[in-house]
Amino acid sequence: MRAAFIQQTGAPSVIQVGEIPTPVPGQGEVLVKVGASAVNPIDTYIRGGIIAMATQFPYIPGCDMAGTVTALGPDASRFKVGDRVWCSNQSLFGRRGTLAEFAAMDEKWLYPTPASQSDELAAAGALVGITAHLGLHLNAGLKADEVVFVNGGTGGVGSAVVQLAKAAGAKVIATVGSAAKQAICRNLGADLAIDYHSEDMDAQIQAFTKQHGGIHVWFETQREPTFDRTVGLMASRGRIILMAGRAARPQFPVGPFYVKDLRLCGFAMFNASPAEQRECATDLNSLFEQGKWMPQVGKTFPLSEAATAHAFQEQNTLEKQGTLSGKILVLP
Repeated sequence: MRAAFIQQTGAPSVIQVGEIPTPVPGQGEVLVKVGASAVNPIDTYIRGGIIAMATQFPYIPGCDMAGTVTALGPDASRFKVGDRVWCSNQSLFGRRGTLAEFAAMDEKWLYPTPASQSDELAAAGALVGITAHLGLHLNAGLKADEVVFVNGGTGGVGSAVVQLAKAAGAKVIATVGSAAKQAICRNLGADLAIDYHSEDMDAQIQAFTKQHGGIHVWFETQREPTFDRTVGLMASRGRIILMAGRAARPQFPVGPFYVKDLRLCGFAMFNASPAEQRECATDLNSLFEQGKWMPQVGKTFPLSEAATAHAFQEQNTLEKQGTLSGKILVLP
């Protein structure tokens, strides 16, 4: 099969595309013909060696995928040949990646794809949808009529947070970088979409949340959080969610934080159990079928341009170029 792989960690240029053996599904695994895979920031960190998970080479990156089951390994029973499925949480802790024509994976990480959902949409919504769901529900315990704030409301995780929070009955505030992105964000369901270049951004937030006492759930997607500002905008007993910024070491306003009875929740989606992630996936599938969840596709590359796709992700994650809305897809 053709695959994108690396023989050593490094810059996007270390990615090669070529022929390697098609994997054989092992115990409890299925073989999937990949229809689409997605590129996430964590894929670039693993490829670059920032996260030391690529230890056996050739190493295939890629957490997310959607496609069709073509073979079953011993004792695999949840799916049958011909079923359409999607997954996340691959290429981690020794698992095979998805940036290839075929991928073999444990069926516990696979979920059925809704009949009306394309492989492209399923792959685009995998990691970001599960991440948003875990943050809002498992960690924040979101309730209807609460106010949710998220940075980057048209980004991968941000656009998922907007939609899932709205589906749960919350009021949603999101920041974006342009008027065009404000319109996109409102179409996704945001009640207030603010251009973060605006000089009165916090005044707009305070006016919107005045009757609610502040923000109940702050979903932080930025790598360098500013806790003084965040805590000042929170409602009593609000929850701040952290899921990015490995190297961040910000100052923290302990006094203002505890006198508001606030909570700080950090999580990484790949630490969630298979059962927890399957619960998220089941809900995401249901929301898609109800028209309440639409994964956002930003840019698509062929497998031969996997290195370019990784470079484009880094430009928007590390260099903050702001040229991406939605997810990067790679099609085999």
